[in-house]
Amino acid sequence: MSQITIRSPKHCAEKQVLRIERNYKKLFFVFSSFFTTLLLFLLLVYLIIHPSKPEFSLTQVDIYQLNLSGPKLNSSIQLTLVSKNPNQKVAIYYDEFQVYATYKGQQITGDTPVLPFYQSHEESNLLTASLVGNGVPVAPSIGYELGRDQSAGKLVLNLKVNGKLRWKVGTWVSGHYRFNVNCISVMALEPSMTSTPLSSKQGAQCSITI
Repeated sequence: MSQITIRSPKHCAEKQVLRIERNYKKLFFVFSSFFTTLLLFLLLVYLIIHPSKPEFSLTQVDIYQLNLSGPKLNSSIQLTLVSKNPNQKVAIYYDEFQVYATYKGQQITGDTPVLPFYQSHEESNLLTASLVGNGVPVAPSIGYELGRDQSAGKLVLNLKVNGKLRWKVGTWVSGHYRFNVNCISVMALEPSMTSTPLSSKQGAQCSITI
């Protein structure tokens, strides 16, 4: 004589819930394993490639104008930069590149854009920019600082770059990374800058943050 087992609807519902929970756990495990593997792969690629920061150096600075007109400063500066990609396997896309000058912590020129460019492995590029500031409002202390620098015969300018770059490895291209470059130029300063422009051809390394 066979035994007949009758299961209540509540018992069947509980089994269905357990089955759904198991399926969700399996899916969660599959997706977790996939993303973990992907992250480990990207980390491995980064550790293998590990792109070094690009290198910048300031080769020449010419100041054609730097004078105060009341509380405003007029300036005209020409500079030459060398940009180098030290990586053997990583190329660089410079999608945004803007240059400007500061004096005593204050920006004295407008942002001058440099056209986007591509930099291959271990390639160097010569970049020039003309920086102009017409009637830039400055703090009253700037006049005093200029006078003091004229007495000391030395002028210190900061030439800066802000921009965005992307790394390229093979056919893979990264997302955008912001970078900032700071170059310091120390120039001999004459009492008057009306006859000839100030010029400095002393090479200077620049710092970069990404």
